[in-house]
Amino acid sequence: MNTELVDRFLHYVSFETTSDENSGVTPSTPTQMMFAKVLAEEMKQLGLIDISISEYGYVMGTVPSNVAQTIPTIGFIAHMDTSPDMTGKNAYPRVEKNYNGGDIILNKEANIILSPRDFPELLQYKGHDIVVTDGNTLLGADDKAGIAEIMTAMSYLIQHPEIKHGTIRVAFNPDEEIGLGASKFDVANFNAEWAYTLDGGEIGELEFENFNAAGATITFKGRNVHPGYAKNKMINSLLIANQFVNMLPKQETPQHTENYEGFYHLTSMNGTVEKTTISYIIRDHDRAKFESRKKEMQQWVAKINMEYPNCATLTLRDQYFNMREQILPVMHVVDIVEESMREIGIAPKIKAIRGGTDGAQLSFKGLPCPNIFTGGHNFHGRYEYIPVQSMEKATELVLKIVQKITQKYAQ
Repeated sequence: MNTELVDRFLHYVSFETTSDENSGVTPSTPTQMMFAKVLAEEMKQLGLIDISISEYGYVMGTVPSNVAQTIPTIGFIAHMDTSPDMTGKNAYPRVEKNYNGGDIILNKEANIILSPRDFPELLQYKGHDIVVTDGNTLLGADDKAGIAEIMTAMSYLIQHPEIKHGTIRVAFNPDEEIGLGASKFDVANFNAEWAYTLDGGEIGELEFENFNAAGATITFKGRNVHPGYAKNKMINSLLIANQFVNMLPKQETPQHTENYEGFYHLTSMNGTVEKTTISYIIRDHDRAKFESRKKEMQQWVAKINMEYPNCATLTLRDQYFNMREQILPVMHVVDIVEESMREIGIAPKIKAIRGGTDGAQLSFKGLPCPNIFTGGHNFHGRYEYIPVQSMEKATELVLKIVQKITQKYAQ
Protein backbone atom coordinates (compact mmCIF):
# COMPACT_ATOMS: atom_id res chain seq x y z
CA MET A 1 0.00 0.00 0.00
CA ASN A 2 1.28 3.45 -0.96
CA THR A 3 1.29 5.00 2.49
CA GLU A 4 2.24 8.45 1.17
CA LEU A 5 -0.86 8.49 -1.01
CA VAL A 6 -3.19 7.15 1.69
CA ASP A 7 -1.82 9.44 4.40
CA ARG A 8 -2.18 12.42 2.09
CA PHE A 9 -5.79 11.51 1.28
CA LEU A 10 -6.75 10.92 4.93
CA HIS A 11 -5.20 14.28 5.81
CA TYR A 12 -7.20 16.06 3.11
CA VAL A 13 -10.55 14.61 4.15
CA SER A 14 -10.01 15.97 7.66
CA PHE A 15 -10.72 19.42 6.20
CA GLU A 16 -14.40 20.31 6.04
CA THR A 17 -14.88 22.00 2.65
CA THR A 18 -18.60 21.72 1.91
CA SER A 19 -19.69 24.24 -0.72
CA ASP A 20 -22.78 26.42 -0.35
CA GLU A 21 -24.88 27.39 -3.37
CA ASN A 22 -26.59 30.20 -1.47
CA SER A 23 -23.53 32.13 -0.31
CA GLY A 24 -23.12 34.33 -3.39
CA VAL A 25 -19.33 34.50 -3.07
CA THR A 26 -16.34 32.52 -4.40
CA PRO A 27 -15.21 30.37 -2.78
CA SER A 28 -18.66 29.76 -1.40
CA THR A 29 -17.32 28.76 2.03
CA PRO A 30 -14.26 30.12 3.89
CA THR A 31 -13.02 26.62 4.72
CA GLN A 32 -12.22 26.11 1.05
CA MET A 33 -9.83 29.05 1.09
CA MET A 34 -8.21 27.62 4.21
CA PHE A 35 -7.72 24.30 2.41
CA ALA A 36 -6.37 26.13 -0.65
CA LYS A 37 -3.63 27.67 1.51
CA VAL A 38 -2.74 24.24 2.90
CA LEU A 39 -2.40 22.84 -0.63
CA ALA A 40 -0.31 25.79 -1.79
CA GLU A 41 2.09 25.29 1.09
CA GLU A 42 2.33 21.58 0.32
CA MET A 43 3.11 22.37 -3.32
CA LYS A 44 5.95 24.59 -2.12
CA GLN A 45 7.33 21.84 0.11
CA LEU A 46 7.16 19.31 -2.72
CA GLY A 47 9.15 21.57 -5.02
CA LEU A 48 6.53 22.93 -7.42
CA ILE A 49 7.10 26.47 -8.69
CA ASP A 50 4.93 29.41 -9.81
CA ILE A 51 2.49 28.68 -6.99
CA SER A 52 -0.48 31.01 -6.71
CA ILE A 53 -3.81 31.34 -4.95
CA SER A 54 -6.30 33.66 -6.61
CA GLU A 55 -8.68 35.83 -4.63
CA TYR A 56 -11.34 33.25 -5.50
CA GLY A 57 -9.43 30.31 -4.02
CA TYR A 58 -8.01 28.74 -7.19
CA VAL A 59 -4.65 27.11 -6.44
CA MET A 60 -2.13 26.65 -9.25
CA GLY A 61 1.42 25.37 -9.45
CA THR A 62 3.98 24.07 -11.92
CA VAL A 63 6.30 21.12 -12.26
CA PRO A 64 8.88 22.53 -14.72
CA SER A 65 10.03 20.67 -17.80
CA ASN A 66 13.24 18.66 -17.52
CA VAL A 67 13.78 18.12 -21.26
CA ALA A 68 15.24 20.35 -23.97
CA GLN A 69 12.58 19.46 -26.53
CA THR A 70 9.33 21.37 -26.85
CA ILE A 71 6.65 19.28 -25.17
CA PRO A 72 3.03 20.48 -24.90
CA THR A 73 2.22 21.93 -21.50
CA ILE A 74 -0.55 19.83 -19.99
CA GLY A 75 -2.54 20.14 -16.78
CA PHE A 76 -4.17 18.06 -14.07
CA ILE A 77 -7.14 19.48 -12.18
CA ALA A 78 -9.28 18.45 -9.19
CA HIS A 79 -11.78 20.26 -6.98
CA MET A 80 -11.47 21.05 -3.29
CA ASP A 81 -15.11 21.24 -2.22
CA THR A 82 -17.38 18.42 -1.17
CA SER A 83 -21.09 18.06 -1.85
CA PRO A 84 -23.66 19.92 0.26
CA ASP A 85 -25.80 16.77 0.05
CA MET A 86 -24.19 15.57 3.28
CA THR A 87 -21.79 17.06 5.77
CA GLY A 88 -18.07 16.45 5.53
CA LYS A 89 -17.38 18.00 8.93
CA ASN A 90 -15.62 15.78 11.46
CA ALA A 91 -15.03 13.01 8.96
CA TYR A 92 -13.48 9.94 10.57
CA PRO A 93 -12.48 7.54 7.79
CA ARG A 94 -10.72 4.23 8.26
CA VAL A 95 -9.04 1.71 5.99
CA GLU A 96 -10.72 -1.70 5.85
CA LYS A 97 -7.67 -3.78 4.99
CA ASN A 98 -7.89 -6.90 2.84
CA TYR A 99 -11.67 -6.68 2.39
CA ASN A 100 -13.17 -10.15 2.77
CA GLY A 101 -16.27 -9.71 0.59
CA GLY A 102 -18.77 -9.40 3.43
CA ASP A 103 -20.56 -6.55 5.17
CA ILE A 104 -18.51 -3.59 6.39
CA ILE A 105 -19.93 -2.15 9.60
CA LEU A 106 -19.55 1.61 9.33
CA ASN A 107 -21.31 2.49 12.56
CA LYS A 108 -22.31 -0.23 14.98
CA GLU A 109 -24.35 2.03 17.27
CA ALA A 110 -26.49 3.38 14.41
CA ASN A 111 -26.51 0.04 12.54
CA ILE A 112 -25.08 1.61 9.38
CA ILE A 113 -23.66 -1.12 7.14
CA LEU A 114 -21.95 -1.01 3.76
CA SER A 115 -23.09 -4.29 2.24
CA PRO A 116 -22.57 -5.99 -1.13
CA ARG A 117 -26.27 -6.85 -1.00
CA ASP A 118 -26.97 -3.15 -1.55
CA PHE A 119 -23.79 -2.32 -3.43
CA PRO A 120 -22.78 -5.46 -5.35
CA GLU A 121 -19.81 -3.74 -7.01
CA LEU A 122 -18.05 -4.06 -3.65
CA LEU A 123 -17.32 -7.67 -4.53
CA GLN A 124 -14.97 -6.48 -7.28
CA TYR A 125 -12.65 -5.31 -4.51
CA LYS A 126 -12.33 -8.44 -2.44
CA GLY A 127 -8.79 -8.52 -1.11
CA HIS A 128 -8.34 -4.76 -1.58
CA ASP A 129 -7.89 -2.13 1.10
CA ILE A 130 -10.98 0.08 1.18
CA VAL A 131 -11.30 3.53 2.74
CA VAL A 132 -14.76 3.99 4.27
CA THR A 133 -16.60 6.48 6.49
CA ASP A 134 -17.88 6.06 10.03
CA GLY A 135 -21.41 6.45 8.70
CA ASN A 136 -21.90 10.01 9.96
CA THR A 137 -20.40 11.95 7.04
CA LEU A 138 -19.53 11.58 3.43
CA LEU A 139 -15.94 10.53 2.77
CA GLY A 140 -14.81 13.30 0.43
CA ALA A 141 -13.12 11.09 -2.16
CA ASP A 142 -15.05 13.34 -4.54
CA ASP A 143 -12.69 14.97 -5.12
CA LYS A 144 -9.97 14.87 -2.49
CA ALA A 145 -8.90 11.52 -3.89
CA GLY A 146 -8.19 13.33 -7.16
CA ILE A 147 -6.13 15.95 -5.33
CA ALA A 148 -4.18 13.27 -3.46
CA GLU A 149 -3.50 11.32 -6.65
CA ILE A 150 -2.27 14.39 -8.51
CA MET A 151 -0.09 15.57 -5.63
CA THR A 152 1.41 12.12 -5.14
CA ALA A 153 2.20 11.83 -8.85
CA MET A 154 3.83 15.29 -8.90
CA SER A 155 5.85 14.42 -5.80
CA TYR A 156 7.09 11.27 -7.53
CA LEU A 157 8.09 13.16 -10.67
CA ILE A 158 10.05 15.72 -8.69
CA GLN A 159 11.81 12.99 -6.70
CA HIS A 160 12.62 11.03 -9.89
CA PRO A 161 14.16 13.43 -12.43
CA GLU A 162 15.09 10.44 -14.60
CA ILE A 163 11.45 10.47 -15.72
CA LYS A 164 11.48 12.97 -18.57
CA HIS A 165 8.54 15.29 -19.05
CA GLY A 166 7.45 18.68 -20.28
CA THR A 167 5.93 21.46 -18.20
CA ILE A 168 3.01 20.25 -16.07
CA ARG A 169 0.44 22.59 -14.60
CA VAL A 170 -1.65 21.64 -11.58
CA ALA A 171 -4.83 23.37 -10.38
CA PHE A 172 -7.28 22.83 -7.55
CA ASN A 173 -10.54 24.75 -7.66
CA PRO A 174 -13.47 25.49 -5.35
CA ASP A 175 -17.21 25.04 -5.80
CA GLU A 176 -17.45 22.27 -8.39
CA GLU A 177 -20.31 20.67 -6.50
CA ILE A 178 -22.50 23.75 -6.94
CA GLY A 179 -21.68 24.09 -10.65
CA LEU A 180 -19.24 26.99 -10.30
CA GLY A 181 -15.89 25.22 -10.33
CA ALA A 182 -14.81 26.67 -13.66
CA SER A 183 -16.59 30.00 -13.38
CA LYS A 184 -13.53 31.96 -12.27
CA PHE A 185 -10.84 29.58 -13.54
CA ASP A 186 -8.16 31.67 -15.27
CA VAL A 187 -7.49 29.55 -18.36
CA ALA A 188 -4.99 32.06 -19.80
CA ASN A 189 -2.95 32.04 -16.59
CA PHE A 190 -3.10 28.25 -16.40
CA ASN A 191 -1.49 28.27 -19.84
CA ALA A 192 -1.83 24.59 -20.77
CA GLU A 193 -2.63 23.16 -24.19
CA TRP A 194 -5.01 20.66 -22.66
CA ALA A 195 -5.75 19.17 -19.25
CA TYR A 196 -7.45 16.33 -17.41
CA THR A 197 -9.79 16.51 -14.45
CA LEU A 198 -9.41 13.64 -12.00
CA ASP A 199 -12.99 13.60 -10.82
CA GLY A 200 -14.46 10.34 -12.10
CA GLY A 201 -15.68 7.24 -10.34
CA GLU A 202 -14.61 3.62 -10.54
CA ILE A 203 -11.29 2.49 -11.96
CA GLY A 204 -11.09 2.72 -15.74
CA GLU A 205 -13.60 5.52 -16.26
CA LEU A 206 -12.68 7.92 -19.06
CA GLU A 207 -15.21 10.53 -20.09
CA PHE A 208 -15.35 13.18 -22.77
CA GLU A 209 -19.12 13.52 -23.07
CA ASN A 210 -21.55 15.01 -20.59
CA PHE A 211 -25.04 16.40 -20.44
CA ASN A 212 -26.12 19.70 -21.89
CA ALA A 213 -27.69 21.35 -18.88
CA ALA A 214 -30.18 24.08 -18.07
CA GLY A 215 -32.06 25.19 -15.00
CA ALA A 216 -35.69 26.30 -15.02
CA THR A 217 -37.56 28.17 -12.30
CA ILE A 218 -41.30 28.69 -12.65
CA THR A 219 -43.18 31.01 -10.33
CA PHE A 220 -46.98 30.69 -10.11
CA LYS A 221 -49.01 33.64 -8.86
CA GLY A 222 -52.24 32.90 -7.01
CA ARG A 223 -54.92 34.81 -5.12
CA ASN A 224 -55.78 34.09 -1.53
CA VAL A 225 -59.26 34.51 -0.16
CA HIS A 226 -60.77 33.23 3.09
CA PRO A 227 -61.56 29.57 2.28
CA GLY A 228 -65.10 29.92 3.62
CA TYR A 229 -65.89 32.54 0.97
CA ALA A 230 -63.51 31.51 -1.80
CA LYS A 231 -65.85 30.19 -4.47
CA ASN A 232 -64.97 31.66 -7.88
CA LYS A 233 -62.44 33.96 -6.19
CA MET A 234 -59.50 31.93 -4.88
CA ILE A 235 -56.64 30.98 -7.21
CA ASN A 236 -54.48 28.39 -5.45
CA SER A 237 -50.94 28.61 -6.84
CA LEU A 238 -50.00 25.31 -5.18
CA LEU A 239 -52.63 23.45 -7.19
CA ILE A 240 -51.62 25.18 -10.42
CA ALA A 241 -47.99 24.23 -9.81
CA ASN A 242 -49.10 20.63 -9.25
CA GLN A 243 -51.09 20.76 -12.49
CA PHE A 244 -47.97 21.96 -14.31
CA VAL A 245 -45.83 19.17 -12.86
CA ASN A 246 -48.32 16.60 -14.12
CA MET A 247 -48.10 18.03 -17.64
CA LEU A 248 -44.48 16.87 -18.02
CA PRO A 249 -43.77 13.36 -19.39
CA LYS A 250 -43.63 10.99 -16.45
CA GLN A 251 -41.12 8.61 -18.05
CA GLU A 252 -38.59 11.38 -18.74
CA THR A 253 -37.32 11.69 -15.17
CA PRO A 254 -34.02 10.54 -13.63
CA GLN A 255 -35.53 7.40 -12.13
CA HIS A 256 -36.74 6.23 -15.56
CA THR A 257 -33.74 7.09 -17.75
CA GLU A 258 -30.21 5.86 -18.39
CA ASN A 259 -27.28 6.04 -20.83
CA TYR A 260 -27.97 8.79 -23.39
CA GLU A 261 -31.58 9.42 -22.35
CA GLY A 262 -32.33 12.95 -21.19
CA PHE A 263 -34.78 14.08 -18.53
CA TYR A 264 -36.63 16.80 -16.64
CA HIS A 265 -35.93 16.69 -12.91
CA LEU A 266 -38.09 18.49 -10.37
CA THR A 267 -35.66 19.60 -7.66
CA SER A 268 -37.74 21.81 -5.37
CA MET A 269 -41.26 23.11 -4.72
CA ASN A 270 -42.02 25.87 -2.24
CA GLY A 271 -45.19 27.84 -1.89
CA THR A 272 -48.43 29.08 -0.44
CA VAL A 273 -51.83 29.76 -1.96
CA GLU A 274 -50.55 33.18 -3.01
CA LYS A 275 -47.26 32.14 -4.61
CA THR A 276 -45.47 28.89 -5.48
CA THR A 277 -42.04 28.41 -7.01
CA ILE A 278 -40.75 25.18 -8.51
CA SER A 279 -37.34 24.39 -9.95
CA TYR A 280 -36.28 21.92 -12.61
CA ILE A 281 -33.02 20.84 -14.13
CA ILE A 282 -33.13 19.91 -17.81
CA ARG A 283 -30.59 17.45 -19.20
CA ASP A 284 -29.79 15.84 -22.56
CA HIS A 285 -26.60 14.73 -24.30
CA ASP A 286 -27.94 15.59 -27.74
CA ARG A 287 -27.81 19.36 -28.34
CA ALA A 288 -30.88 19.42 -30.63
CA LYS A 289 -32.95 17.42 -28.14
CA PHE A 290 -31.72 19.69 -25.36
CA GLU A 291 -32.89 22.79 -27.21
CA SER A 292 -36.21 21.06 -27.88
CA ARG A 293 -36.64 20.32 -24.17
CA LYS A 294 -36.21 24.01 -23.35
CA LYS A 295 -38.81 24.96 -25.94
CA GLU A 296 -41.21 22.38 -24.51
CA MET A 297 -40.79 23.93 -21.07
CA GLN A 298 -41.71 27.32 -22.54
CA GLN A 299 -44.74 25.80 -24.27
CA TRP A 300 -46.02 24.21 -21.06
CA VAL A 301 -45.75 27.54 -19.26
CA ALA A 302 -47.62 29.22 -22.10
CA LYS A 303 -50.36 26.59 -21.84
CA ILE A 304 -50.78 27.27 -18.12
CA ASN A 305 -51.01 30.99 -18.83
CA MET A 306 -53.74 30.38 -21.39
CA GLU A 307 -55.82 28.74 -18.65
CA TYR A 308 -54.72 31.11 -15.87
CA PRO A 309 -53.73 34.42 -17.53
CA ASN A 310 -50.41 35.90 -16.36
CA CYS A 311 -50.10 33.25 -13.65
CA ALA A 312 -46.77 31.60 -14.52
CA THR A 313 -43.37 33.20 -15.04
CA LEU A 314 -40.45 31.15 -16.38
CA THR A 315 -36.76 31.83 -15.83
CA LEU A 316 -34.63 29.55 -18.01
CA ARG A 317 -30.83 29.56 -17.92
CA ASP A 318 -28.18 27.42 -19.58
CA GLN A 319 -25.68 25.88 -17.15
CA TYR A 320 -23.17 23.98 -19.28
CA PHE A 321 -22.86 22.11 -22.56
CA ASN A 322 -21.60 18.74 -23.78
CA MET A 323 -17.82 18.91 -24.07
CA ARG A 324 -17.89 16.30 -26.83
CA GLU A 325 -18.09 18.97 -29.53
CA GLN A 326 -14.93 20.58 -28.15
CA ILE A 327 -13.03 17.31 -27.68
CA LEU A 328 -13.74 15.62 -31.02
CA PRO A 329 -11.36 17.92 -32.97
CA VAL A 330 -8.54 17.01 -30.53
CA MET A 331 -9.33 13.35 -29.83
CA HIS A 332 -5.63 12.61 -29.37
CA VAL A 333 -6.00 13.92 -25.80
CA VAL A 334 -8.41 11.04 -25.13
CA ASP A 335 -6.43 8.49 -27.13
CA ILE A 336 -3.36 9.17 -25.00
CA VAL A 337 -5.27 8.27 -21.84
CA GLU A 338 -6.82 5.17 -23.36
CA GLU A 339 -3.43 3.91 -24.53
CA SER A 340 -1.88 4.70 -21.16
CA MET A 341 -4.59 2.78 -19.33
CA ARG A 342 -4.07 -0.31 -21.43
CA GLU A 343 -0.31 -0.18 -20.94
CA ILE A 344 -0.67 -0.27 -17.15
CA GLY A 345 -3.32 -3.00 -17.16
CA ILE A 346 -6.52 -0.97 -16.86
CA ALA A 347 -9.52 -1.74 -19.06
CA PRO A 348 -10.84 1.64 -20.25
CA LYS A 349 -14.52 2.31 -19.56
CA ILE A 350 -15.39 5.12 -21.94
CA LYS A 351 -18.86 6.42 -21.28
CA ALA A 352 -20.90 9.60 -21.23
CA ILE A 353 -21.25 11.39 -17.92
CA ARG A 354 -24.84 11.59 -16.77
CA GLY A 355 -24.01 14.87 -15.12
CA GLY A 356 -21.56 17.70 -15.48
CA THR A 357 -17.90 18.32 -14.87
CA ASP A 358 -15.61 21.30 -14.59
CA GLY A 359 -13.93 19.89 -17.67
CA ALA A 360 -17.01 20.66 -19.77
CA GLN A 361 -16.95 24.35 -18.94
CA LEU A 362 -13.17 24.50 -19.27
CA SER A 363 -13.38 22.85 -22.69
CA PHE A 364 -15.69 25.62 -23.86
CA LYS A 365 -13.25 28.17 -22.44
CA GLY A 366 -10.56 26.81 -24.74
CA LEU A 367 -8.95 24.20 -22.48
CA PRO A 368 -9.88 20.69 -23.73
CA CYS A 369 -10.37 18.71 -20.56
CA PRO A 370 -11.58 15.06 -20.47
CA ASN A 371 -12.31 13.44 -17.13
CA ILE A 372 -10.42 10.50 -15.55
CA PHE A 373 -11.39 8.15 -12.72
CA THR A 374 -10.31 8.61 -9.12
CA GLY A 375 -11.53 5.17 -8.04
CA GLY A 376 -14.36 6.17 -5.72
CA HIS A 377 -17.93 4.91 -5.36
CA ASN A 378 -21.20 6.16 -3.83
CA PHE A 379 -20.22 9.82 -3.83
CA HIS A 380 -22.18 12.42 -1.81
CA GLY A 381 -23.28 10.16 1.02
CA ARG A 382 -22.38 8.09 4.05
CA TYR A 383 -21.77 4.94 1.95
CA GLU A 384 -19.00 6.56 -0.08
CA TYR A 385 -15.84 4.46 -0.33
CA ILE A 386 -12.66 4.15 -2.35
CA PRO A 387 -10.27 1.21 -2.79
CA VAL A 388 -6.66 2.15 -2.13
CA GLN A 389 -5.51 0.05 -5.07
CA SER A 390 -7.74 2.10 -7.40
CA MET A 391 -6.18 5.31 -6.08
CA GLU A 392 -2.75 3.84 -6.70
CA LYS A 393 -3.71 3.04 -10.29
CA ALA A 394 -5.00 6.58 -10.83
CA THR A 395 -1.67 7.92 -9.62
CA GLU A 396 0.20 5.50 -11.87
CA LEU A 397 -1.99 6.60 -14.77
CA VAL A 398 -1.06 10.26 -14.30
CA LEU A 399 2.61 9.30 -14.46
CA LYS A 400 2.06 7.14 -17.55
CA ILE A 401 0.19 9.96 -19.35
CA VAL A 402 3.08 12.32 -18.68
CA GLN A 403 5.60 9.80 -20.01
CA LYS A 404 3.52 8.95 -23.07
CA ILE A 405 3.18 12.59 -24.04
CA THR A 406 6.95 13.00 -23.70
CA GLN A 407 7.56 9.95 -25.87
CA LYS A 408 5.11 11.24 -28.47
CA TYR A 409 6.54 14.74 -28.80
CA ALA A 410 10.22 14.46 -27.83
CA GLN A 411 11.41 13.02 -31.13
